[in-house]
Amino acid sequence: MRFLIRLAGVLLAASVLIFLLVEAAPGDPARIMLGMSAADDTVAALRAQMGLDRPMAVRYLAWIGGLLHGDLGQSLTYGVPVAGLMAERLAVTLPLTAMATAMAVAVAVPLGVLAGARPGAVADGLATVLAQAGIALPNFWIGLLLILGLSLGLGWFPSGGFPGWQAGWRAAGALVLPAVALAVPQAAVLTRVTRAAVIDLAEEDFIRTARAKGLGRGRVLWRHVLPNALLPVVTMLGLQIPFLISGAVLVEAVFTLPGIGTLAYQALAQRDLIVVQNVVLMFAAIVLVAQAVTDALYARLDPRLRGRE
Repeated sequence: MRFLIRLAGVLLAASVLIFLLVEAAPGDPARIMLGMSAADDTVAALRAQMGLDRPMAVRYLAWIGGLLHGDLGQSLTYGVPVAGLMAERLAVTLPLTAMATAMAVAVAVPLGVLAGARPGAVADGLATVLAQAGIALPNFWIGLLLILGLSLGLGWFPSGGFPGWQAGWRAAGALVLPAVALAVPQAAVLTRVTRAAVIDLAEEDFIRTARAKGLGRGRVLWRHVLPNALLPVVTMLGLQIPFLISGAVLVEAVFTLPGIGTLAYQALAQRDLIVVQNVVLMFAAIVLVAQAVTDALYARLDPRLRGRE
């Protein structure tokens, strides 16, 4: 219950900030949508249709009141309810980010453990180089390289677009390259964090005790070191959620995916204010929920945190 109260309070503060920032954006949304040559009376009519002729406080309260009743408003650009529009786009973005996160964890944790188990060895050097390259390269650039190599060069994956989930495996295949582009920077950071955690834990007393009892290197590593090394990995994974969302906006644009990031970009360019406000507020809610899930996992992995606030 306390979490829900805190979540509601933070979202309320975020909604005020989002509304003020959208209002402070330069340019008249009605004139931008109609074009600079539009007649003044036409612009005034559209302003009235958008509710821009009402006081700012009234517009904010109308937006929040609609949210509380499940009404996110009507998109002026697309002419459809914003809730349905966002749900349609989330059906692409959520599987994409989930696939990217799974790829990052599946690669980073074994690679980080392998590197941290033998610092200075060949595997450690190779993992360090790969991690530094992954951190240095922006994900949209990685996406362009993947299109050139694996799509246009080898023809293994589509270069862009999304056929819809009714296409089955073809739809999942369309998300593979975008997911890889999103996962590479995330996996690079997680590899570094996992490696550092494994090296630090190798000098702990309980690890020395396990070795003194005659346990093999592999058993000590996977049974005693890895579970404790996951604590900083989970923390970092939670902190990367905002970067994953912002990266999805660019990657969806590169691969022309009809996701929520593309919707946000198009709505901002077309001054579809109600869509922008709802999408950004939804991003804030996702980040807050992800942080709460991270805290829950952290307490689950570390028994010392159970029972604390």
